Amino acid sequence: MSVADAVRALDARDGEQRTGSTPSGAGPGSAGSSAEVEGQGRPSRRRVVVAAAVLAVVALAAVLLLPPLIAAAAIGFVAVLVLFRRFVFTWSAMIIGLAGVIMLVPARRYAIPIPLPFQLEPYRLVLGIVLVALVVSLILKPEVRWRPVAFGWPIGIFLVTIAVSFVVNVTELANEALVQTAVGGITQMLFMLAVFFCFRLLLRSERDVMLLITFVTWAGVVVAFFAIIERLSRFNVFLVLGNFLPLTLLREGGDVSRAGVARAFGSAQHPIALAVALCILIPLAVYLAKYAAWPRNEINRKIVYAGAVILLFGGIMAAISRTAVVVLAVMFLVTLIFHPKVAGVLFALSLPVVLLAAAVLPKVFESMVLSFLDVDSLVASQYTSAGMGGAGRLADLEPAMAEVEQQPFFGSGFGSRIVIGDDANAFILDNQFLGTLMETGALGVIGLAVFLLVPPIMLLRFAFAQAAERRHAVLALAIAVAISGYIAAIFFYDAFGFFQTFFILCMLLAVGAWLVTEAPRRSTVGGADAAASVDDTFADPAAADDLMLGAGAR
Repeated sequence: MSVADAVRALDARDGEQRTGSTPSGAGPGSAGSSAEVEGQGRPSRRRVVVAAAVLAVVALAAVLLLPPLIAAAAIGFVAVLVLFRRFVFTWSAMIIGLAGVIMLVPARRYAIPIPLPFQLEPYRLVLGIVLVALVVSLILKPEVRWRPVAFGWPIGIFLVTIAVSFVVNVTELANEALVQTAVGGITQMLFMLAVFFCFRLLLRSERDVMLLITFVTWAGVVVAFFAIIERLSRFNVFLVLGNFLPLTLLREGGDVSRAGVARAFGSAQHPIALAVALCILIPLAVYLAKYAAWPRNEINRKIVYAGAVILLFGGIMAAISRTAVVVLAVMFLVTLIFHPKVAGVLFALSLPVVLLAAAVLPKVFESMVLSFLDVDSLVASQYTSAGMGGAGRLADLEPAMAEVEQQPFFGSGFGSRIVIGDDANAFILDNQFLGTLMETGALGVIGLAVFLLVPPIMLLRFAFAQAAERRHAVLALAIAVAISGYIAAIFFYDAFGFFQTFFILCMLLAVGAWLVTEAPRRSTVGGADAAASVDDTFADPAAADDLMLGAGAR
């Protein structure tokens, strides 16, 4: 063949590619028409252009706004994201990433060293990235859709009561120069509730749900293990993360003791918050002992998760919190009412563990449990130092109610009470219910009650509905039990000021919303129950790993 013939052949091939025609002899088993290749190439080129533009913007901003070392770290971080985009920009990675930061990086302890008007804490950065990714996906990817949230109206009522309180008190807040503080408090609450909506959008299948509750449970076990280490050695491993990660430590660890024994903080902001977080993870561990995918052998699975529950209990003991005893008692009572058989089994299994704890840690056991038997001393301890930081909870009631009488219906405005720092204008209550009453009045208490009580009621209704699959009904009951423990805890600490436990509540609500709105149902045909639809995600693990934002497009 001459050179001219070869050139004409190449021209003919190019013409076929432009027109999309298939050469004679090319059957359906060929690699595909050149038009398909052309169509696949265009989005790829667009992604390259967008990625290059984003990288250029990041590099320019880093060079202009950040110190050299931090700028290099930021550019390196973006480069790593690009290299591992097929693994990072997945639903599963976002679930684990956000939940991991919540569970393992203490809030209010670390900030990313970037000069901003506010402290860029790790959970804020990761939550912001997830929010942006979800919004972009909802806009650009047709297969990504809004998921029903189920609990939208209780959350809406709660937010409306906050807004009404702010509007009613805006003049007084302005006179006291507290408008900015109140707006900051409302903004923070919206940002915290965004955790619920993020997880709700990320939970697309039963595999995603199981991934979340399994990861959160074992992350809690890790926290409990290191809390025990902290209790014994007084070394908090979560406060040295800055040695391995580009984080700035905002404040050192606290030193809180009870009965002469140091209390563990773990990855929480306070020992009470640590104890509450570990308590409300116990129902998930009990559920996973029956329904977890691993270990596959049922006996081994029960042994593994029994060990997980023991470690969680050990972390609770390391926190030395009487609030934890109340939370566990309330959760047990709810379980006894709605599932007596399970409650009996749990009581039989936990009794030896409690007796062992009493024998090994007598001072801790006496402070946490036996102190409830000495009612006079317990009540007296709650009447110390009225109106002061660290005062007893009962001592705060009288001065708090005196303020409530002045603004009984709408309070002083959400976020108007400052309890720490140089600008402090109020005393610590250790009672979220009372704090809400003071800030938003009786209307706000109603909103708080709707926000916290309606979801577990809906979950209990779902759990006992005949259409619910058994594994989903049990999970709904477990979440309702955990939320009941959180509700009991809010009477004994400022729940909204401790982010980790609130974020765990949001994760539980997201799982509950999936159950109520998207969990498969059973239908009755000819008087017999038959599965109408079963989530096949377990049979196809790759289904939950569809890439977002066009990364890793097929």
